[in-house]
Amino acid sequence: MPILSLSKLSMSFGERELFRDLSFEVDARDKVGLIGRNGVGKTTLFKMICGELEPTAGVIAPERGLTIGYMEQHACSRGERTIYDELESVFDCLKGTEREIERLTAQIDRGSDHLDELIARQTSLIEQFEADGGLTYKSRTRSALIGLGFREEEFSMPTSALSGGQRSKLSLLKLLLSDSKLLLLDEPTNHLDIRSVGWLEGFLRDFRGAMIIVSHDRYFLDAVTNKTVEIEHGKCMTYKGAYTEFMKKKQAQLDAQKNKYLNDIKEIKRIEGIIEQQRRWNRERNIRMAESKQKEVDRIKEQLITPDGELENMRMRFEPRHESGNDVLIAHDLRKAFGDKKLFKNVDMHIKKGERVFILGENGCGKTTLFRILNRQQYADEGEYIYGANVDCGYFDQMQENLNLNNTAIDEIHNTYPFLTDTKVRSSLAAFLFKGDEVFKPLSAMSGGERARISLLKLMLGGYNLLLLDEPTNHLDASSREALEDTLLGFEGTLVIISHDRYFINKLANRILVLTKDGMTEYLGNYDYYLEKQAQNSDSTDLSPKAEKKEKPLNDYQRRKQQQSEERKRKTKITRTEARIEELDGEIEELQSELAKEEVQSDYEQLMTLTQSLEEKQRESEELYELWAELQE
Repeated sequence: MPILSLSKLSMSFGERELFRDLSFEVDARDKVGLIGRNGVGKTTLFKMICGELEPTAGVIAPERGLTIGYMEQHACSRGERTIYDELESVFDCLKGTEREIERLTAQIDRGSDHLDELIARQTSLIEQFEADGGLTYKSRTRSALIGLGFREEEFSMPTSALSGGQRSKLSLLKLLLSDSKLLLLDEPTNHLDIRSVGWLEGFLRDFRGAMIIVSHDRYFLDAVTNKTVEIEHGKCMTYKGAYTEFMKKKQAQLDAQKNKYLNDIKEIKRIEGIIEQQRRWNRERNIRMAESKQKEVDRIKEQLITPDGELENMRMRFEPRHESGNDVLIAHDLRKAFGDKKLFKNVDMHIKKGERVFILGENGCGKTTLFRILNRQQYADEGEYIYGANVDCGYFDQMQENLNLNNTAIDEIHNTYPFLTDTKVRSSLAAFLFKGDEVFKPLSAMSGGERARISLLKLMLGGYNLLLLDEPTNHLDASSREALEDTLLGFEGTLVIISHDRYFINKLANRILVLTKDGMTEYLGNYDYYLEKQAQNSDSTDLSPKAEKKEKPLNDYQRRKQQQSEERKRKTKITRTEARIEELDGEIEELQSELAKEEVQSDYEQLMTLTQSLEEKQRESEELYELWAELQE
């Protein structure tokens, strides 16, 4: 039974249509990943579910009494209330019940009149208090604060002293601890380091209600969600499974639709050729044949579904002007502190040509400061670093301080690279999705994602062979992140990257350096390898080789018997393989007939399922033919 149903929702702002006929349901324990490019209407949909916006058309039907929690409804106050008190305010109702129980207990102790009524009321309140989690609300408050990175000495800080990121984290915690049955989470991993994101994943997996999550963090979506809803081309598609599984299913469906469309077009052309031929012969029998074939063409055209065009993505290529030496960067014993706050010490690094090194660490450990030191924007207190021969270093600043917000997009590129022609600048901006009048848009009016694309374009045009990238995927949607990943995988230079995007790290990293206040710890692999090493027991595993058991040599009789047995097994395998191949041929033919049916072509889910099944059986058939050939040899 769904707790929330959205039926044929449409939303327009003037002439701009965000989406149309959007429909999906959320069950009581669903964890839904809502994905799509920036600007498709995901946040607008949240506001519609909360009742802040009215849809242009369609119906939103929540279950009776459904409590919906949205982060904006749990904004952090700016008063002098402490961090701890601000979060504990979520439990004001429980605290009120607790005070009432204490008042009743005092009355009972004094021996007041109506003692039986007071005891009955006290018992009822205690039962309700315990059922609502009253015994644990203080421990939940404390553990949640620690889980999202607040230190115990910060619990007494006034909320007015919090940074923007800390306020966002506190608002998120208020939402998580609220008594909502449906959570609407809009980019919940923003401002969180990897450890805090891990805590959040565990909390959401254990959450007993439902949630809809807007996030570009693909690793997070894979860890938490069990259903995916994508808004694309103004339409909505729903799949069971998390992000990676969804991408596979979506690609299979798109391939099936495209293949069906191409086959239908090919068939139409073939039949139209027959019709033309029959009409040229112009006999009565030929005319009847042509009319019959024309009906067949009309039927195919009626059910012809043109696949949606692929959305345009960034086209980028980082090409170094020249090759660096083998030793790219060597740092020794770097240390940095700001007053009494010590960030790090004993930092040693040796970066080789072609490496893709990721630097991880908790928020505030000094990762960005380390990059600023390496980019000569700040000085280390101690230690030294040197770049190797022919190293050209480019820096992506997550704070985007290298951008002049008073410039337009085209002026920002012209001012940085004045030797480039106007044609080259415009074509470069177009490759990063700035077209037409968009090139004259001031950076001050751009979103974070648009500014990130400008920063990446400036970096690409520099021709650097060493890239220092500080959170390059921040503000980018999933498709832009994938375009960046594919580009960096083909980069022939060296990469040193700070990132909290674990999907990104997993895809690119061949070495991870974890920065702490006492130095660097190295892991020779990607993020999954790093997690594996973190989870390993500190006790070393016994890797001593075991003594191999010696086998007795076979005599001629035993060898002959063994060969005869192997020959019988081979012939049995051939017979079974041939039978299975014949069986698969029949199943493949049936599936192809099903896929040709009109009702299947209009049912995305069934089309996807049948196509996936067909591909699996075709793959199995190919493998069996290879096995059959090997057995025959």
